[in-house]
Amino acid sequence: MNIAVIGGSGFVGTRLVKWLKTKGYNVKILDKRDSADYPELWVRCDIRNAPDEIAEYTELLTDSDKSMSMHSLLDALRSSDVVINLAAEHRDNVTPKSLYDDVNVNGSENICKACTELGIHKIIFISSCAVYGFAPAGTDETGKINYFNDYGRTKYLAEEKYREWLKNDSANCAVIIRSTVIFGEKNRGNVYNLISQISSGKFPMVGKGTNLKSMNYVENVVAFLEYEITHDNESGEHLYNYCDEPAYDMNHFVLECYKVLGKPKNKLIHFPYWLAYFGGLCFDLLAFITHRKFTISSIRIKKFIQNTYFISNNIKKTNFVPPVSLEEGLQRTITYEFLR
Repeated sequence: MNIAVIGGSGFVGTRLVKWLKTKGYNVKILDKRDSADYPELWVRCDIRNAPDEIAEYTELLTDSDKSMSMHSLLDALRSSDVVINLAAEHRDNVTPKSLYDDVNVNGSENICKACTELGIHKIIFISSCAVYGFAPAGTDETGKINYFNDYGRTKYLAEEKYREWLKNDSANCAVIIRSTVIFGEKNRGNVYNLISQISSGKFPMVGKGTNLKSMNYVENVVAFLEYEITHDNESGEHLYNYCDEPAYDMNHFVLECYKVLGKPKNKLIHFPYWLAYFGGLCFDLLAFITHRKFTISSIRIKKFIQNTYFISNNIKKTNFVPPVSLEEGLQRTITYEFLR
């Protein structure tokens, strides 16, 4: 079976390609950035282009990249049986903000158009639980759409592009996976930054620390993506939250990190939320004045103290079993990144 992984040069994409290769799939990577691990599988392609358009985004390319041809989406997806879209603009401070719509929404529309042209009937799309916004703890796939930022907004609008695509052909199948934050070895995202602060011994716990945080170990996510290649092949929409269980609350997460790091479990110092939020606003102002991006912001402080605990009732109806426990995934990540 031929699998096209859009965004396959990134963190999740690289792990997914490795997993799929071990399972015997024929894999092609579509990305505007080259694949460090699998250059022989890489095709330079930008989903912001119309399916049959080839454009040179020279501002995005290194000198070595500029010598490599850009492929149209139609050419890049030709002969694919299943398309997996991992490409996304997801950071809190993307500039210009139009990139959220260009990549997440318009890119998804271009993928759907290309699949229609080529007669590809199955697309697997990684969406986000950010579409629920600051949702009640335990929100499942029936939760209210209530995004609060451009990332959540454009992820939901992207989902709608796949739902429109489903209406075009009764044979079409769209798997939409709303994931919580993904972490693992070689990732430099929010979980890594949090563990890094804990490791430094200068971690300020904001709030009471009893808020629950859903998170996913990368190997479990790619295992579920591979599971969906051969399952849910009937036409229509198949919607899942993906959330590894059991979720940590922030106090237990920090103590577990101390345990793996071999640090004494000192009493956690809790800073009041109002004080931390005020500090975040100060960094927002500083970022506006200096045009710089900082790791601390008011929205990150607000997100930190929220319950971001989701469940997947739909996955519970399948026979999928995550290969790695969340605890083991955290241990592997900390050992690789901080103890090697």
